[in-house]
Amino acid sequence: MNLTNSLSFLKELAAHNTKEWMDENKPWYQECRKEFIAFADEVILKMQAFEPAVEGLEGRKCIFRINRDIRFSKDKSPYKTNFGLAISEGGKSTDNPAYYFHLQPGENFIGGGIYMPQGEILKKIRQEVDYNPEELKKIVEQPEFKNLFGEIRGEKLKTAPKGYPKDHPNIEFLKLKSYTVMNQVSDSDVKSDSILDTVLKHFEMMKPFNDYLSVAVS
Repeated sequence: MNLTNSLSFLKELAAHNTKEWMDENKPWYQECRKEFIAFADEVILKMQAFEPAVEGLEGRKCIFRINRDIRFSKDKSPYKTNFGLAISEGGKSTDNPAYYFHLQPGENFIGGGIYMPQGEILKKIRQEVDYNPEELKKIVEQPEFKNLFGEIRGEKLKTAPKGYPKDHPNIEFLKLKSYTVMNQVSDSDVKSDSILDTVLKHFEMMKPFNDYLSVAVS
């Protein structure tokens, strides 16, 4: 399974982001949406070998709508120019850490974790980092993990969060406002029949990181 057709559709959508174009190409969109849902279902099925928490999830409930919310945006383009897949216990819209795949020509990536959590959730994560930093370091400093994802990504506070000293030994972890990891993949990777295996490899490597965050927010 590859996503060549979906990638081609998204490239054309980016160049013709209008309701008129979408109406004319609705059959193509429906075909690509069906393809992406099938891809999501296959990912979820095979993930269960290392992540049983995703059992019972449906691909169609883990992908995002293509329509943009333009009510408060200066950009009135009606459609997103990507397909997004977020797999998480409880579905795509929970406080639990997620496994994410982003399909967009030239900007594809595989990632996960927790993005911009609400205050109480962020507080819990910071408490876990404070209480159990060595486990987090063990995960993110593992060579293969670092090779795929590099460092934890996320905006940071300019100073220590409330309740923590500026000289805390793990202050750089504590200043994070998101706890996410990601790795970009090329269009040629997406067009390859091995893209499913590529996504699964990243998700399996990500699991200990998401497990750490799951403990924090539970």
